[in-house]
Amino acid sequence: MSKSRSLWVWGVIAAGTVALSHAPADAHHAFGAEFDADAPIQFEGTVVRLEWVNPHSWIHLAVERMVIGGQEVTPPNSQEEVWMVEGGTPNVLVRRGLRRECLPIGSRLVVDGYQAKDHTLKRANGRDVTFPDGRKFFMGSSGTGAPEDGAERASLQSGPGRC
Repeated sequence: MSKSRSLWVWGVIAAGTVALSHAPADAHHAFGAEFDADAPIQFEGTVVRLEWVNPHSWIHLAVERMVIGGQEVTPPNSQEEVWMVEGGTPNVLVRRGLRRECLPIGSRLVVDGYQAKDHTLKRANGRDVTFPDGRKFFMGSSGTGAPEDGAERASLQSGPGRC
């Protein structure tokens, strides 16, 4: 390769590296940046919306019953008590056997997870989702700093489930 062509190639690589290093990177976060490991929460409700997008999937749940800090709470109107529950990437969930088609609008679910650090938000990080027939799927993200309780290992050892 000629010297001028080699310089041109390195120049393009350098320019690309600079351009990519200045791209916004605020879309993804560690668990601890947004969620409270000391605030476990459980929801029971109905799927009203599903966002199957990267870097995280979101289940919007009209909550009929929840347990916060060991206290059971029944909202007066579940249609007004809609919580956003963050899950892992769609690709990871599909590999675990949980597909978008498994969660049609109107599906009843129980979700275990952790509240957002800002407790005024109706937002949580989902740990597990359980269907009425008892099938359970780990929906958290690996390596995010979320509390370790062995659910992920147990899920992987038992093999991927299918919805």
